[in-house]
Amino acid sequence: MNYTLVSVTIIMLIAAIVLAKGFKFPRNIWVLFVSQPLVLCVSPVITFIGGLLASKIAPDPTLATLPLTFMIIGIALGTFSVAYFSIRLGRKTATSLGFINGILATLVAMLAAISASFYLLIIAALFLGISLAFVQQLRFAALESVSVDDGPKVLSALMLSGILAAFIGPEIALIGKDWIASPHGYAGSFLGLAGLLTIALIIFQLFTNPHVATTQELSQVARPLKDIAKQPIFIIAMLSAAIGYGLMSFLMTATPISMHDMMGHSLEDTKGVLQSHITAMFLPSLFTGYLIKRFGETAIMLVGTLMFALVAVIALQGQQVVHYWWALVLLGIGWNFLFITGTVLLPKSYHAHERFKVQALNDFAIFTIQAIASLGAGWLLFASNWHTLVYISMPFVLLMFLVCLWNLKLISGKRT
Repeated sequence: MNYTLVSVTIIMLIAAIVLAKGFKFPRNIWVLFVSQPLVLCVSPVITFIGGLLASKIAPDPTLATLPLTFMIIGIALGTFSVAYFSIRLGRKTATSLGFINGILATLVAMLAAISASFYLLIIAALFLGISLAFVQQLRFAALESVSVDDGPKVLSALMLSGILAAFIGPEIALIGKDWIASPHGYAGSFLGLAGLLTIALIIFQLFTNPHVATTQELSQVARPLKDIAKQPIFIIAMLSAAIGYGLMSFLMTATPISMHDMMGHSLEDTKGVLQSHITAMFLPSLFTGYLIKRFGETAIMLVGTLMFALVAVIALQGQQVVHYWWALVLLGIGWNFLFITGTVLLPKSYHAHERFKVQALNDFAIFTIQAIASLGAGWLLFASNWHTLVYISMPFVLLMFLVCLWNLKLISGKRT
């Protein structure tokens, strides 16, 4: 019996009950709390297993991060599909279609492992990314399901559920590694992932579409997207999330290969660092919403940026497990602060009837940057070394400091 998996499952169920009974959040919130992390398991599995499998079946080992890159490209490309289907079918039906697409894609990934087909693995990763695009925008569905005052708390609770994905995904991947015979293993890992997505699809059928637009708003003409995108508040919100995601992906993507393949650290140590990183991405959500409400978006954005600066300092000290662990943990915390802050700021840039297209544009920008970062990480790692990646990240940390100052100036201007 895998006690980690059993423990995480019990914690997830208890937390869902607390959200429903203790905090009196609507049903949508606990439905999302349980179903979302099951689908988000795709990300750690592709990061952990996809890179290791690709390094064995790719025509060139420098292409080992390509599955993760194509998954992120799929997220970016899928954002506009989410908007299209959500407008026409509603979030519930659209997201259900996204889940079904993910189930089919995991089975394609399983076939890729069985046949040792690198290109089939790439195709599967692309479509898994499209499924994740539907899941990523559920954070806005959570905000739409509650009052404005409850928004940061609900978003924090939903983000916290990502910790579950950090443990469930890699555990299922390792448990199922040899369920199905394949040249390099891992075919059963994708079968287990398909099972998780199927459970998520069933639970998600309890979700109901939130009603957010009034009759008056629906009768208004939506502003052109370019006009919305030119607003300082939109640019700041988007950059906070995009730079956070880009830097996080840039270093995280390279970590398994740098640790295991280049430095010779064990698979268990590599898994532990990644699990700690993903935990650090979501555990601060216990208090991020409170901190934003208490100190404001700019302060939390600044702390997140400082975390990224510390990542560079620690990562340059060495390449022992402890250096990777601290760097990746701080990277996760910094991402959490920047991403949640950006998500909270974004609704200030649009009216309710404009939400789908603005959310799609925001996520397209975020995940396009993440895809570029992921693709560049693999190539640069093999072309140079881990420390080069750290040095390259520094100008973007400086850019994020400038974004913080811009937001502070914007707030000061509104007060005068």
